[in-house]
Amino acid sequence: MAVAFTFPGQGSQTVGMGRELAEAFPESRAVFDEVDEALGQKLSTLIWEGSQDELTLTANAQPALMAVSLAAIRALEAGGLDLAEKVKFVAGHSLGEYSALAAARTFSIADTARLLRIRGTAMQEAVPAGKGAMAAIIGLEEDAVDAACREAAQGEVCQVANDNGGGQLVISGDKPAVERAMELCKTAGAKRALSLPVSAPFHSALMAPAAERMREALAEVRKNRPLVPVVANVVVTPISDPDEIAQRLVEQVTGRVRWRETVDWFAQNGVTTLYEIGAGKVLSGLAKRINRDVETVAVNTPADVETALAALA
Repeated sequence: MAVAFTFPGQGSQTVGMGRELAEAFPESRAVFDEVDEALGQKLSTLIWEGSQDELTLTANAQPALMAVSLAAIRALEAGGLDLAEKVKFVAGHSLGEYSALAAARTFSIADTARLLRIRGTAMQEAVPAGKGAMAAIIGLEEDAVDAACREAAQGEVCQVANDNGGGQLVISGDKPAVERAMELCKTAGAKRALSLPVSAPFHSALMAPAAERMREALAEVRKNRPLVPVVANVVVTPISDPDEIAQRLVEQVTGRVRWRETVDWFAQNGVTTLYEIGAGKVLSGLAKRINRDVETVAVNTPADVETALAALA
């Protein structure tokens, strides 16, 4: 039984997440303290007692979700888990790739928190408010959505941002182009085309200024070989070279999150169980729609930690 650990992305955040872990495990509490210190901000107070709106701001949500994921990892390790021995691969959805790399010790927790604060802020500032948009397209094949985006672009940016599987794709780009693509997708047979309440057109070419900012930030940070290979979003292959990891993280800012292909790749390479480490169960839900043969396990409470440790023993 091969196991992969997966780490959630933006959208999984809820006020109160991770509090039970911090109260149950000193090692988990230490993660939140380290993130607070790295950012010079009581992010833990915002996570546990703040408003959902403030937590959802990109610059807050990204390091916050990483903190919860790493709190779960440290609880598992405190219980005796040897990541390198028990886990074959790690992967994360968008910002979750940073959580995966922190879990695998490519980056320190403090550096990961700072990188995600830079990433969140840079992505927010890359495009003026109201210029970009994202939309979910339900029930249309990837090729048809790609074709609609190309037709809708008309000199603007419009592209597939996320292939989440289960017939759900997300498109991103200039607002008028995304709106044209939504209509084209409906004409082509999409069941639904829904505008998403996001603050910027993530994973599109409009994020190029943020990608350049991440290139600079990643060049300055210490990078180690991961304890286990990370299956990168943009190439869907396991990588371990620190320089390639940094390059793929830069490409990921403007590139497609290929999650459907990632889950399929796991299944084709002997992974039978995907553990979702951190807030929520979004990735578990996606995995079930992508490949029913893959078992999913969410780990975000002390009880989940005990269950996972017993299963992985």
